[in-house]
Amino acid sequence: MSRKGKILVAMSGGIDSTVTALMLHNEGYEVIGITMKTWDYASSGAGQKETGCCNIDSFNDARQAAVHHGFPHFILDIREEFGDYVIENFVDEYIAGRTPNPCVMCNTHIKWRALLRRANALDCQYIATGHYANIRQHTNDRFYISKGLDESKDQSYVLWGLDQDLLGRTLLPLGDFHKKDIKQMAIDMGYPELAKKSESYEICFVPDNDYRGFLKRRVEGLEEKVTGGWFVDKSGKKLGQHKGYPFYTVGQRKGLEIAFGKPAYVTAIDPDTNTVVLGDENDLEQNEMLVTKINWGKYHGITDGNEAITKIRYKDKGALSNLYTDGNNLRIKFHENVKSIAPGQSAVFYEGDDVIGGGVIQRGELSLS
Repeated sequence: MSRKGKILVAMSGGIDSTVTALMLHNEGYEVIGITMKTWDYASSGAGQKETGCCNIDSFNDARQAAVHHGFPHFILDIREEFGDYVIENFVDEYIAGRTPNPCVMCNTHIKWRALLRRANALDCQYIATGHYANIRQHTNDRFYISKGLDESKDQSYVLWGLDQDLLGRTLLPLGDFHKKDIKQMAIDMGYPELAKKSESYEICFVPDNDYRGFLKRRVEGLEEKVTGGWFVDKSGKKLGQHKGYPFYTVGQRKGLEIAFGKPAYVTAIDPDTNTVVLGDENDLEQNEMLVTKINWGKYHGITDGNEAITKIRYKDKGALSNLYTDGNNLRIKFHENVKSIAPGQSAVFYEGDDVIGGGVIQRGELSLS
């Protein structure tokens, strides 16, 4: 038995997870590496090679690192549960006229639970991943996510959904490092090729980054069902036909293929009428939104009026807001208008660097009061 305990490390074969595993191994943890196969890219129907977390080269890279350093490695096939939940949710959300965030759904409902089940089976006290974020414990004993040191790589936004039992068993060793430091560590550890390895930022099951094509292949007859709907302005005036409401997202400007006389943006989507509302950039501005499926982090809840910085997308800098309970939901009132509030995306609430909680945007609103 190691002096620090037994830990299950998620290894994708990339630089971050490999350095994570080797750091913990060198620190004295009894490391077991595990690579999760979430998606069989050949089944997507697209014509490119697998990328990111689901290709055989990455599996081999993870296994070779483990073997070289003398710790065990396993491959865990979670394609069925991943497909049942993450992919079905992804498709259902677009069909409902919303913009999903599959990475959040995967982390929240699939990957961490799969890791914890296997950790328990292997008598591991901890699990670890290569995310750039930190886990801290408040004086109220609650565990919560906090931003990573490297602001440009921070991944706290996609981890808001993790429950207390998961956070209490998780280590995130990269949270206090910059990416450049991790690249140097990889070189120093004898893996210079990892420092040069390109990183994929696409959705793992849509590696060609064509979600519209994925939807068409996934939902039989989708194109025929939704084609011929109308672009309309905010008064309801028809402006021209579109290719189907699931193929557009709130805030989209490019690829509309309609002459509007000036830059046009998607401001709303109505799946019931197969209409896509277009407007000026100013029409994207809203100062309130309703958020559902709340998961609390640093605190058990809030007092109405609680001030927080709220992020409405991954690369959003965040905006000052106040939080109010609205039944089981939260109503967020921004101090200034924000642009492109997209139903289906995550809203994450911060107190400084710390995640108070998060949820899924149900709708945005413009209050005139």
